[in-house]
Amino acid sequence: MACEHLFNNSSYIDVLDAWNILQGTAHRTPIFTSDILNARSERSVYLKCENLQQTGSFKFRGAYHLINQLSSEEQSQGILTFSSGNFAQAVSLAAKLTSTQVTICMPRDTPTVKVDATRKHGTEILFYDRHKEDRSLFAQKAAAERGSYLFPNDHPAIIAGAGTAVLELLEDVPDLDTIVVPVSSGGLAAGACLAVQGHSPSIRVYGVEPEGAGDTFISLDKKKRTRIPPPQTLADGLRSDIPGNYSFPINLQYLAGVLLVSDMAILNAIRYAATQLNMVLEPSGATSLAALLEGKVPGKRIGVILSGGNIQPSLFESLWETDRAPISPHTSID
Repeated sequence: MACEHLFNNSSYIDVLDAWNILQGTAHRTPIFTSDILNARSERSVYLKCENLQQTGSFKFRGAYHLINQLSSEEQSQGILTFSSGNFAQAVSLAAKLTSTQVTICMPRDTPTVKVDATRKHGTEILFYDRHKEDRSLFAQKAAAERGSYLFPNDHPAIIAGAGTAVLELLEDVPDLDTIVVPVSSGGLAAGACLAVQGHSPSIRVYGVEPEGAGDTFISLDKKKRTRIPPPQTLADGLRSDIPGNYSFPINLQYLAGVLLVSDMAILNAIRYAATQLNMVLEPSGATSLAALLEGKVPGKRIGVILSGGNIQPSLFESLWETDRAPISPHTSID
């Protein structure tokens, strides 16, 4: 992939290598612009539509890239990982494309739309109670019992794969001031930072978290990975309780900051995307747009990563029922 500015850094080179591996498999998702959105925000906004990626989210990039880094012995063991939905779908499709068996550990309250989408690839699912069981320990035990390779969701190859979405954005729109990305464990933000450092270091990268899931916001303030109580937010794809081992040092060094948005702002962003942009987003995928619509994003030329579109139908329908009681943030309907 031709980049105008070559940055002699191995981590950036990893993003370039990931992009080459993903050619012909991952979609090069479109950049969407809207005069209505520009007028509303008084900015020039460029939406990177990862909601149109394979499996409906950016997660496919990192999952496929990592599976391709595994040895034949590791692939033959079968892989096992944990996910609330989007990563599960991504790993399942990536495993199917590479003829690798996969088992996914999922919270019992995972939205059915994501469970069904994962199962359609022939994936076995093991359920656990996220309020009572530690997902990492649950997955470690299951992998040991089955002799499976424990497939991580925080890994340099996953970060590099996620960074390819921002690399494409920078190629298409190289003169941005700011890029905003949703943050869970921080892999997409870290990949964005690496891509920016290699391409245009003057661009600021901001993460966005729900107010009820601000583990990276708190960790950056304390300058160390800090675990928070089980997050309560509609955006179940962003319910990480601690930043990733690999992603956090990158974000601590390069991320300009983390912006917090309410669940109501996220719902309003989903509604705005549907009615004004003709676009379907899930809560996790709408957080960056929510920060923009709330006026929290600095800069005049802004790249916004729309990270996913796998919304639960019941939530989408409820957005138009004005007489319906507000949805509780404790309800999992992402």
